[in-house]
Order: sequence, then C-alpha cells, then structure tokens
Amino acid sequence: MPRSSHTSLVLLPIALLLVAMTSIQSGASLAKSLFPLVGAEGTTALRLGLAALILCLFMRPWRARLTLRSCRSLLAYGLSLGCMNLLFYKSLSSIPLGVAVALEFTGPLALALLSSRRLLDFVWVALAIFGLWLLLPSHHSESHLDPLGMALALAAGLCWALYIIFGKQAGVEHGSHTVVLGTLIAAVLVMPVGLWHAGSSLFSVQLLPLALAVAVLSSALPYSLEMIALTRLPVRTFSTLMSMEPAIAAFSALLILNEQLTVTQWLAVGAIILASAGAAATIKPHAKPIENMALKDPRPTS
Repeated sequence: MPRSSHTSLVLLPIALLLVAMTSIQSGASLAKSLFPLVGAEGTTALRLGLAALILCLFMRPWRARLTLRSCRSLLAYGLSLGCMNLLFYKSLSSIPLGVAVALEFTGPLALALLSSRRLLDFVWVALAIFGLWLLLPSHHSESHLDPLGMALALAAGLCWALYIIFGKQAGVEHGSHTVVLGTLIAAVLVMPVGLWHAGSSLFSVQLLPLALAVAVLSSALPYSLEMIALTRLPVRTFSTLMSMEPAIAAFSALLILNEQLTVTQWLAVGAIILASAGAAATIKPHAKPIENMALKDPRPTS
C-alpha cells in the first residue's frame, strides 16, 4: 500500500474523532445558552427528546425483540443515561464546561482502574486526585467553584460509570437497538422534569432551531462519527484521544460562551486529562472487557 494511502487511513479516523469531540462540546456550549430560557432541566428534556426522535427515524427501534428479562438491563441503561445528562447539565448552571467535563471523566476513569493492582495505575489515580484537589475551594483559590456544581458533575460521572456497566449488558441483549431504546427511556424519564420546570415554554417554536442544533451536535453527528472512528482505530488509541475531551470542552466554552478558566483550573483539567490518557495508554491488552469499555467513551449523549 502506498505511504500516502496508509497515512490517510490512519489520519481520517483520528480527524473524525476530533470532529466528534468538538461537535459534542460545541453542542454542550450551545445547550448552556438555552438555560436562561428553559433551565438545565428543560434543555436536557429537549436534547434527549429530539435525539430520541432522530435516532428512531434512522434506527427503527420497533424492530427490536423485547422480553421482560432483557428489559431490566435496558431500563437501568436508559435511567443512568437520563440521570447522567440531567446531572451534567445541572452542573453547568454553576461551573465552567471544561471543569464539568473533567470532573465527569472521573467516573469511567475510576471504573477502568477499580480492579487494577499495578503500581503504575496508582500513579494515574494519584494524578486524578491531585486534579480534584486543585479544584477544591480554598481561600487561596483564584476563582471559587460552586461545591454543588462540582458534586453534580461528579455524580454525572458516577452515572456515566453505571451507564457503561449496564450498557455492556444491554448491548449484548439488544445489539444496535440499544442506543435508541436507551435514549427513549432517558427521554421519558427527563421529559416530566423538564415540563415541570419550564412548562409550556418547552414547546416554543423559537427554541426549536437551537434545540435541534444541540441534539444533532451532541448526539446524532458525534455518535455516527465515533462509531466510524472506533471501527478503524485500536481501542487504546481511541481511548487516549478521547481523553482530550475536557480540553476541547474548555476551548469550546471559551469561544462560544466566553468562559475563561484560571491557571489553577487549567492545571486541574490537565491533570485529569493526563490521568485518563495514561490509564488508556497503559491498560493491559488482556484487561477485563468492562475496563476497556470504560475507556472507550461509548456515549451517544453527554
């Protein structure tokens, strides 16, 4: 194979993955601009509801074969997905996007390292803890972060870890229909919360273009691109590149929302990125499947 063709085969999936991550975080930045109109709850409901409709059009979930037993894992998967999105958007109400994404990443990182006993893996744990410590409020802090917002982002990370665990089982039972069925369950869970908070303004026609852009940028487009990249990249490469997402989130928020992080917050985000990238790059090839999946970031929404 010519060198140019080989290079393009390698660079194309990397470029697609970078576009997917940029799309997700640009969508999150746009979603934050909806908060003054319908709140974090209403924004989450719009995003999941529209994402579910888009996925239904393309993936036809009515063809799935459902049984009472198989629906248990699917229900847990959908509930964890809905809670992850709702808690994450709630955290954005009071803390910067880049910091929220970094805190959320601690969920899958902890899951990937949970059963590890190697000394090197404890280095990544220590690095992640150092990043969290830098974000803790103190009288020496350059900028105070809301403790509740940080707690919500960490809780979203916990839901992300649960999403991975239940998603693995649901994926075995429902295959390609897992994502759309899980998104439908998440939308059904979050929609009443959004309606209770935003009321009839949730159905405002003026909101539709921006809400649709959020749903496409945060769900439909990046999910498709990530699936293409995942089939063409080694898991370790995919996982390491995904660790850049908190930095991409911070830059997206800077460009779209004019959110500026302090030097300490950048150091904290960098430490968590390095911990995630290090864990992904050094994980054993024969590691348990759940560890590999935890570092692949299989989210259709985030």
